[in-house]
Amino acid sequence: MSTPSTVGPVDMMDPTLLSDPFRGYSRIREQSPVARAVFAGSNTPIWLVTRFEDVKTVLSDHRFVNNPANVPGTDAPNLRDELITARGIPREYAQYVLDSVLDADGDDHIRLRRLVSRAFTARRVSELRPRVEQITEDLLDRLPDLAEDGVVDLIEGFAYPLPITVICELVGIPEEDRPRWHDWGKSLVDMRPGAVAEPLRAMVTYIQDLIGRRRARPGDDLLTGLIRAHDEDGDRFSDTEMITMVLTLVLAGHETTAHLIGNGTVALLTHPDQLALLRSDPGSAPRAVHELMRWCGPVHGTRIRYAAEDVEIEGTRIRRGEPVMAMLVSANYDPRRFDDPEHLDITREPDGRREVHVGFGHGLHYCLGAALARQEGEVAFGALVRRFPGLELAVAADDLERQLLPGSWRLARLPVRLHS
Repeated sequence: MSTPSTVGPVDMMDPTLLSDPFRGYSRIREQSPVARAVFAGSNTPIWLVTRFEDVKTVLSDHRFVNNPANVPGTDAPNLRDELITARGIPREYAQYVLDSVLDADGDDHIRLRRLVSRAFTARRVSELRPRVEQITEDLLDRLPDLAEDGVVDLIEGFAYPLPITVICELVGIPEEDRPRWHDWGKSLVDMRPGAVAEPLRAMVTYIQDLIGRRRARPGDDLLTGLIRAHDEDGDRFSDTEMITMVLTLVLAGHETTAHLIGNGTVALLTHPDQLALLRSDPGSAPRAVHELMRWCGPVHGTRIRYAAEDVEIEGTRIRRGEPVMAMLVSANYDPRRFDDPEHLDITREPDGRREVHVGFGHGLHYCLGAALARQEGEVAFGALVRRFPGLELAVAADDLERQLLPGSWRLARLPVRLHS
């Protein structure tokens, strides 16, 4: 029998919660470790799981699945379909956002993940580092030219271009087409009904055309490998899955990293002691990235999971078929796991190889590109503080404009003065 929540249903669009999710979800965690909530665009209530160990359970336990169709013996409410309808996405395009490797379970998930996992191994990512460093230096070289009255938007001038260039080169998106992906990515977080439909159509059409071009002229890129896997065994990898994979890799491969760089830069600039530590010890960058991902990571809530059977967490029974969201933001601030969690400490990790936070998720769906994102963060923060030792915010931290989206933490822009 479920224990009554000590907080009322959480409105995930509550402006107070959106403006300070770190303290907001921490309060919810302490009052009700498993809380009812209402998600934007849906009438179906969901469970929020907020404590560190419980979040890890939801993300690794086979009793929770990503696809509601895999819940046995019941018609689970398909929250994903409700959200697609609410956002005005045409049904013929919904499959490209509902049926990705991020949403698959079991053998389907393993099959899809294996198709691209070689591109994101530690060895492959290490081989990419010189190119990541070169892209970073080139972008920082051009940054002063983008300034107006001494102020430059670090999101547009650096945080976005770095990861989108890296992932597009890896996947095989031509340089001249990359600005379109940046625009499309921004459009996908527009919460207005119908705002996503046209960008999604454009992306699918573009990928279909690019697949045709790459078939005619293969390259040394991930897309060529996906085409080869499809053509050699079309029963194993469908046309729709190939388009969806490209869409997922490009968008997931730059959006999160861009906002990690943006959020992390603000954190360092508003904590001069931590900035000084990083500047005095460039070798601390791997540990700094871990801590920044914990302290101000851009992803606060995971994709919806569904209980495949009745599961009890912290005295609350989550019934078969009910939707669940694991709250990374509250887990990463859980004092049961972290000493003084609200304190930013880039030396918190004993070394740069360990990862005790859940900023990149946990379990089988742990972020495929985590190693690449960490590397891009290490290079970006290290180069930024070295090249611009006088870097400072051009507005007060409280005046920074954010995109207020449930489950994420993103800057709309980041005006800074370089002072090289």
